[in-house]
Amino acid sequence: VQLQASGGGSVQAGGSLRLSCAASGGTFSSYSMAWFRQAPGKEREFVAVMNRNNGHSYYDDSVKGRFTISRDNAKNTVYLQMSSLKAEDTAVYYCAAGRPVLSAIRRSSVYYYWGQGTQVTVSS
Repeated sequence: VQLQASGGGSVQAGGSLRLSCAASGGTFSSYSMAWFRQAPGKEREFVAVMNRNNGHSYYDDSVKGRFTISRDNAKNTVYLQMSSLKAEDTAVYYCAAGRPVLSAIRRSSVYYYWGQGTQVTVSS
């Protein structure tokens, strides 16, 4: 599976961005799709995931209520709508695909495939 992330950019605090991640080469609907991010000097961290089995979405507490993950299986694409952006949201955002069990769904190590990352910069 190949993943291509796009949609990053620079925005002022309080603004919005929508990230997209297009998948090819696999059965998109069979994968849980997640977003992670990595800020300079920090470890990669979980942002959101849409579970393949139950269709539910899960979020890190830091983005809950501000970010929304969605997927369009017909277009093999997962989205991350980001609103009320803060300076601390600045990072490279990565999409990932995998088939983790629910208890491990927030761990980056369980995802098989990764996109190349897209930079999000939020200025205060």
